[in-house]
Amino acid sequence: MSYLQTHFPTDDPETVSIFDELSFWSSHFGKILLDHVPLRKGMRILDVGCGTGFPLFELANRLDTASKLTGIDTWKAAVERANWKKNQYRFSNVGIVCGDAAKMPFDDKEFDLIVSNLGVNNFENPQAVIREAYRVLKRPGRICLTTNTEGHFMECYSVFETTLKELGLEAIVPKLKAQEQHRGTDETIRELLEDARFSVLKIIRDKFYMRYVDGSALFNHFLTVVGFLPGWRSVVPPEREAEIFSRLEKKLNEQAEWDGELKMTVPVLYVEAVK
Repeated sequence: MSYLQTHFPTDDPETVSIFDELSFWSSHFGKILLDHVPLRKGMRILDVGCGTGFPLFELANRLDTASKLTGIDTWKAAVERANWKKNQYRFSNVGIVCGDAAKMPFDDKEFDLIVSNLGVNNFENPQAVIREAYRVLKRPGRICLTTNTEGHFMECYSVFETTLKELGLEAIVPKLKAQEQHRGTDETIRELLEDARFSVLKIIRDKFYMRYVDGSALFNHFLTVVGFLPGWRSVVPPEREAEIFSRLEKKLNEQAEWDGELKMTVPVLYVEAVK
């Protein structure tokens, strides 16, 4: 009998569910963070935008029990789920707070390390969050961020732009480009940190690909539905939406048939800075 079977109720569906939590999407960014984030005994760590607990719990599993870890997120349901998982893992050195990272309920110089996996593009006020991160970090504390940058799904955006032009909607193209570019670049992330008085120590660039059998599969993928489609819809006139996306899907399907698949580029950026 394994250690797992002797210490955890593996026949409990809720316990089993913690093994089916991490999305394929998040794992790519989390891996590069975990490959480079500094680790030592007795650390005090804050995960900003912790969601349901990744990489918070993975870090807790890799560190000693003298280390103290805290997660913060505004998403109440995710925080509740993370607290449930914390109890399943039986972590006594992990705390999770439902709160706004732009106004953190922590003392000055409380943490040795701050991490955020895919958080920076989702913060309502990233400048305020990074300033707060600077405040709550000890000196010389580190902040380690991962994000997807400009160039994300560039193949789709290229076909999207062509579709708009074919439909006589060239005037919308600047809005589409602005939506594509909102994720920022290496330099804008560096500037964000340096404006808050951090010194950038390390920038690592990588990429991976999301592969689909065709455009219909891309549009039906849950990540597209919840993560990308709302932004794409925001740039088109509601009365033309069905026409535009039908045409876009058709063109992506044709491209997939020609190439044998649909392949989308996802740039990955890891940035490490010191106070």
